[in-house]
Amino acid sequence: MKEEKKTNNEPKTTKKATEESKKVLTLEEKIKVFEKRIKLAELGGGENKIKKQHESGKMTARERIDIFLDTGTFVEIDKLVVHKCTDFGMEKSKIPGDGIVAGYGKVDGRLVYVFAYDFTVFGGSLSRTNADKIIKLQKLALKNGAPIIGINDSGGARIQEGIGSLGGYADIFYNNTMASGVIPQLSAIMGPCAGGAVYSPALTDFVFMVKEKSYMFVTGPDVIKAVTHEDVTKEELGGAFTHNSKSGVAHFMGDNEETTLMMMRELLSFLPSNNMEDSPIRHCDDDIHREDEKLNTLIPEDPNKPYDIKELIYSVVDNGYFFEVSPHFAANIVIGYAWMGGRSVGIVANQPAVLAGVLDINASIKAARFIRFCDAFNIPIITLQDVPGFLPGTIQEHAGIIRNGAKLVFAYSEATVPKITLITRKSYGGAYCVMSSKHIGADVNLAYPSAEIAVMGPEGAVNILYRNVDAEEKAKILQDYKERFANPYQAAELGYIDEIILPKQTRLKLIQALEMTENKTVNNPPKKHGNIPL
Repeated sequence: MKEEKKTNNEPKTTKKATEESKKVLTLEEKIKVFEKRIKLAELGGGENKIKKQHESGKMTARERIDIFLDTGTFVEIDKLVVHKCTDFGMEKSKIPGDGIVAGYGKVDGRLVYVFAYDFTVFGGSLSRTNADKIIKLQKLALKNGAPIIGINDSGGARIQEGIGSLGGYADIFYNNTMASGVIPQLSAIMGPCAGGAVYSPALTDFVFMVKEKSYMFVTGPDVIKAVTHEDVTKEELGGAFTHNSKSGVAHFMGDNEETTLMMMRELLSFLPSNNMEDSPIRHCDDDIHREDEKLNTLIPEDPNKPYDIKELIYSVVDNGYFFEVSPHFAANIVIGYAWMGGRSVGIVANQPAVLAGVLDINASIKAARFIRFCDAFNIPIITLQDVPGFLPGTIQEHAGIIRNGAKLVFAYSEATVPKITLITRKSYGGAYCVMSSKHIGADVNLAYPSAEIAVMGPEGAVNILYRNVDAEEKAKILQDYKERFANPYQAAELGYIDEIILPKQTRLKLIQALEMTENKTVNNPPKKHGNIPL
């Protein structure tokens, strides 16, 4: 029988190539190969893509990290990782790092973990592989008790990978949730952030956006137009100002990328690295006994006349510096961080200059979330109260002011950190109870002589109690009611107010209260978790 001719399906190689493959590289040659691969990884999508990124007014992932971290502290991990997708010709296009730059470094000498989406690599889309890089970093941050920062500039899920990419997002969401209240989580939106990509930032503690450069939306303008026939721009739908002023999804807005990254560094200075640490302390060169005579005349004699509560805040905090959170959203309540006697504190204050400082749905949610964050990370809370009540009307009632207002009650009641409250003027009805009253766990409750603590305002009370009395008699009754009830003395007599203070002494009194409660220990009843009225 004739022997069949053997076939060889292996690629033909030249003798020279065979010899080359058998050649053992010297150490110097190995180092050159290594350096070449590292340089290739650092180029991301290549010089043309980097140029295009710059032309669009945006920095690259590595440039952002370099600006954010202390110089020379960044240590990158998984720099040479590549995707494993073989569909749609993806096996022919593998870029080291695969569109995520991840690692750790320092901010003001403190350890932080950071990852940044690289838009030059497949539009910064999320693959299963680069999702695993983020997950690895999340687990490291959790194990080592340090903040994690995500810098987002991504087109969303990598379509070529299908369910693998979606699974990656879900795993990231899970880790966001497990890390919540354990380590601070910050998100910067530096470009588009759509679909599943928006939920990881939404699960983190604070969201930063860049004016006219960053966007967040579940569905983009094109899809919305096709489905609902609404014609809306990216900026109107999910731009930085929209989410900072209307939705409340974002907490900070920077004029440019560098400013935004510096704001993130500033916020970190007020926060401990994890939930087992106390709030940060730094040297205080501002006299704690400093008095401000202007405060004695800050509160108008006319109870219906507005004033700016921020004037009070700037006056009493160290060096007049207040780092406000969500300044454009629900401006009728003010929240933010400051130093008091060298200790980091969170401040919650009604703003009489906006809607008379009334509590509505947005203000309640804004304050409740902030209070819960401060409590999770052992940051004392100072509450400045001047509130006429909850905003009435069908719009608020139908949208759930009861449920949403209850979030504020829940947050204050649950918080075990030191809670100091100062009533500057109005404190009426349920709003008195809600705004960190003695009854829901405040440790020290102070009031100015101008404080009005009552079930409701004098006019409303008299109109209800004496509705059939003539005008002249009603005027006399009103005056008597103001003298008896529109003041802090009845509350002080009952022990609901610990001390009535002179406005000029506010700084000293607040710092003394903080010092007194420094070692406060409270243990709430053991439970899996409460059921906040979401």
